[in-house]
Amino acid sequence: MTNSFSDDLGEGGFANVYRGKLPNGCLVAVKILKELKGNGEEFINEVASISRTSHVNVVTLLGFCFEGSKRALIYEFMPNGSLEKFICSNISKAERRLGWEKMFQIVVGIAHGIEYLHKGCNTRILHFDIKPHNILLDKDFIPKISDFGLAKLCPNRSSIVSMLGTRGTIGYIAPEIIYRNVGDISYKSDVYSYGMMVLEIVGETKNTNVRVDRSSEKYFPDWIYEHLEQNFELDFNRVVNEDEVLKRKMVIVGLWCIQTDPTTRPSMSRVIEMLEGNVESLQIPPKPYLQPRAAENFSTIESSVTLF
Repeated sequence: MTNSFSDDLGEGGFANVYRGKLPNGCLVAVKILKELKGNGEEFINEVASISRTSHVNVVTLLGFCFEGSKRALIYEFMPNGSLEKFICSNISKAERRLGWEKMFQIVVGIAHGIEYLHKGCNTRILHFDIKPHNILLDKDFIPKISDFGLAKLCPNRSSIVSMLGTRGTIGYIAPEIIYRNVGDISYKSDVYSYGMMVLEIVGETKNTNVRVDRSSEKYFPDWIYEHLEQNFELDFNRVVNEDEVLKRKMVIVGLWCIQTDPTTRPSMSRVIEMLEGNVESLQIPPKPYLQPRAAENFSTIESSVTLF
């Protein structure tokens, strides 16, 4: 199926992914998990979570293999790879840019996918690792949420979940997951991760990879908020081009999503309403805050870019 694992699509902390072909000629992505840890919670989580889903913006699991210590997952093949390479890869911006209209469609599609996980499944699924690397793009650049290894099922559809340890990727982890006095861990933690990802898309750089100047570093949300204040004319009656409107929407929605207090973040349903509504109706959110020591553990800015 994988031609002796010769076609490597990528490698992560827990698995390698290879391109394969089924007997009927259908291309697939085969995810081979690395050395099993504990009772194989990553594998169990992924199978249990993804097998409950059916949505255009969630990757489709076609099958899996569980034989001794060898475990593999077979997914539909995504020819355009991950969203990450279109934001912050080593290729030039001209080569990787999809255009703001297409990027906006991707942002809206991801929002629909997360909303489905939170509200559309029989069992609510919290992903806990929303980031560009885990968003795959099909041949038409329709986004698909992938990698459910850190997901948590909520059978009773409760808003608040209990958790031992930290889940997620630095730069996208909601504050309440690390600092329990910030608020309760809930589906709003996915909203935070989504917001950071959206701001990365607009900034065209990783949120851990943006330098403010030659000598100082800043917390990424502070930096992006200052650009909102400094670079956006807030006179919505003036004529603006469509790209500017889409970018403004994404920044404002992204900043609402990364509010420090989880209760002030919008639900994904509300996020979709804001993205699909008029930009004139969007209010500028309060500036996100974190104590200085807390911010050090989150995303800092390390390279020079022009946001707007």
